[in-house]
Amino acid sequence: MRSEALCFETRPNAKPKNIDRPKQTNEMTEIKLYKKPLKGLKILALTIPFVAIGFWIIFEKPVGSTDYIIACLCTCFFGLGFSVGLFQTFDKRAQIIINEIGIWDRTTKQDMVKWEQVQSVYPLEIYNQRFVCLVLDDTFEIKKKFYKWAAKINEDIGAQKVNLLMSQVKIDEQTMTNFIREMTKTERENRAVIIKKYFNN
Repeated sequence: MRSEALCFETRPNAKPKNIDRPKQTNEMTEIKLYKKPLKGLKILALTIPFVAIGFWIIFEKPVGSTDYIIACLCTCFFGLGFSVGLFQTFDKRAQIIINEIGIWDRTTKQDMVKWEQVQSVYPLEIYNQRFVCLVLDDTFEIKKKFYKWAAKINEDIGAQKVNLLMSQVKIDEQTMTNFIREMTKTERENRAVIIKKYFNN
């Protein structure tokens, strides 16, 4: 089943928060974790001055001059960052969705991981980016195969084929690691209790 079929988009006119309270969906408890807008705002704050200065130089300097060319390059570069910042700030889609069946992270571009497929889990930090790494069994099918060099880099830094990005959501990697460990050891009929235990605040 494709991940887009499992993304559980937010309801129309709903106001997403960083973390939804647990709710019953077709007799299943489900929560959604949203990206924090702060990162997008930081990118905007960083890029806007450079874009503004670039436009000012473009209008002030002769066309074809060295300053004009440099200003065009800087404006294009930081303008791209500005676009990324806007997307990060106003993207209201859930990044991580958790229910009694498994966990799904939009950034992994993979299908939902069932709790029964998780063999072990551990936190990892790479260049100030926080992850929760999932060691999965052979029943989980990777949608996009890694190049050998990419797989080697993953192995060298201690990552797995599926790594949940925690830097953008309002929950720390150690709490998520503990939660996943409990979910993998709990029978399905009791998992709603674990979800509410961690996310009912």
